[in-house]
Amino acid sequence: MSSLDKAVTTQLNNIQTKTGKTLEELTTLINNSGLVKHSEIRAMLQSQLGLGYGDANALVHYALKSDGERAAEADGLKNDDVLDAIYTGAKANLRPIHDRLMAAIVSFGEFEVLPKKGYVSLRRKKQFAMIGPATNTRLEVGLNIKELAAAPRLVANPPGSMCNYTVRVTQVEDVDGELIDWIKQAFDSAG
Repeated sequence: MSSLDKAVTTQLNNIQTKTGKTLEELTTLINNSGLVKHSEIRAMLQSQLGLGYGDANALVHYALKSDGERAAEADGLKNDDVLDAIYTGAKANLRPIHDRLMAAIVSFGEFEVLPKKGYVSLRRKKQFAMIGPATNTRLEVGLNIKELAAAPRLVANPPGSMCNYTVRVTQVEDVDGELIDWIKQAFDSAG
């Protein structure tokens, strides 16, 4: 079992402990809610069960079998195929930014790349970053790290968000020492 599989199993076990419900009961709750959209189901779980964003999100993926990695595996896709799908059409111009980021991040050490529907999640023991297009002209890097020093391009996200910070990147030149340092700090804190 990979470290990611262990982490997901631990998270699902913790959710069962927090809620006092089995995964089967939680899946039934989701299926009987009448809700279809991932975000609506996640919000319902947060509201009704008091789960945090990450736990509610993981539970929705589990119940709907909808995480990007499972979808990619089911389709027989590799990471490059998933990236080709994410960076297609009007978003193709953002792929060099993604590639520049990944070239810097691989030098940090071992981590997992988990493709999702519209972005990739980067994980060690926990997720440390997300990379993906926000618009046709802008890529966003989400960072999971507490208390980075304020900077003009570092956007602090509200508590409970999927990432603590977001950095908007519009050109390859935006992948500079400052951004790489922030990602490295997130990488170190996740491991």
